Amino acid sequence: MSNFTEDELSYLLGERRLARLATVGSDGMPHLTVVGWNHNAELDTIDIGGRDFAQTKKFRDVQRTGVAAIVIDDVLPPWQPRGVEVRGQAEAVASPSPIIRIHPTRIVSWGIENDELGSRNARNVGRQILEKS
Repeated sequence: MSNFTEDELSYLLGERRLARLATVGSDGMPHLTVVGWNHNAELDTIDIGGRDFAQTKKFRDVQRTGVAAIVIDDVLPPWQPRGVEVRGQAEAVASPSPIIRIHPTRIVSWGIENDELGSRNARNVGRQILEKS
């Protein structure tokens, strides 16, 4: 069973391929970047990858802190913002192809299950303890 609702999964599996990933730098400051991503249905995680990914600041940040957040969103005309935010424990997976894998601990969605402007679904979800290597 997924931590995401059916409507959230339908949204995530749609046409949105870019998202914003937030990590925490070694100086404690947030680092925000645009990334490609996909929903890993087998693990119910958000997997993020890219070119030369193991050499990126975001990859090193996750290796060090073990946390990350991602926002996948869009706006329908005339003004209907909608999206899904996923916060959670994150792991920097080095092989076979380097990725950041976010295990959701909090999911916030808006404009997905209800067209009413400002509607939200925010909840804590199953926690999974990851050991940092």
